[in-house]
Amino acid sequence: MFNKEYYYLLKIQYLGFRYHGWQKQPDLLTIQRMMQRTLRYVLSRNNFKFIAAGRTDSKVSVNETYVELILKEAPLNLETFMTEFNENLPQDIKLLDIEKKDQGVNIIQAPKLKEYIYLFSFGSKNHPFCAPFMINLKGTLDISLMQQGVALMEGEHDYRNYAYKSTPETQTVMTIESASIEKNTLYTANFFPEASYIFRVTGAGFKRHQVRLMMGALFDLGSRKMSLFDFEKSLNGEIPFTLTHIAQASGLILQRVTLD
Repeated sequence: MFNKEYYYLLKIQYLGFRYHGWQKQPDLLTIQRMMQRTLRYVLSRNNFKFIAAGRTDSKVSVNETYVELILKEAPLNLETFMTEFNENLPQDIKLLDIEKKDQGVNIIQAPKLKEYIYLFSFGSKNHPFCAPFMINLKGTLDISLMQQGVALMEGEHDYRNYAYKSTPETQTVMTIESASIEKNTLYTANFFPEASYIFRVTGAGFKRHQVRLMMGALFDLGSRKMSLFDFEKSLNGEIPFTLTHIAQASGLILQRVTLD
């Protein structure tokens, strides 16, 4: 007998510091595992599946992203589901919104823009409470030089040098819609350092660790371990260039996913 399917688009956010990324893994705490467990409890059934718009790595946080939920047999009660789901999720995961769809979204293939931000400071060591949100670098960074470098990232480039463990078949040409380094006024707390900064980058898709490699290269540029000439050369995938600095994961936030 054919079972009818019901489709929903969930907007979620989470603090990734204590999780081993999105994807469910044996014996590890992940966002997917906690959401699946909570759904099973709230729905009192297991005939569902859900697909994320993108997978995050260990310790990476998300301000806004989407998950497609597909249910069989019976639809959700939208008047009660959001409250019940949030009440049973851990404190560091939240459902922001839910929308019923007439058909599947095919959320992995759907056109989308992703905006990532990376919070950082330099100099005196941060308050320990900053650890889930922000990375501190010893010494000094030339922010002006980093801003020159980040401007070079905008537009179309072959990011093969920024594609972690790429193969010859990996598609690495992409367009960066916008990229900037600016003073952080987006996230504040009384334990944050007096001065902190944001690397902000938007594009249609990023390879694994790409944003962290971009941040690492900018750190090397700002600390003068890399010249601006070499930085620009790294953006040409036809010229092999080895990047060795992958910025730590806990400063990275998937700030927003925009679906077309």
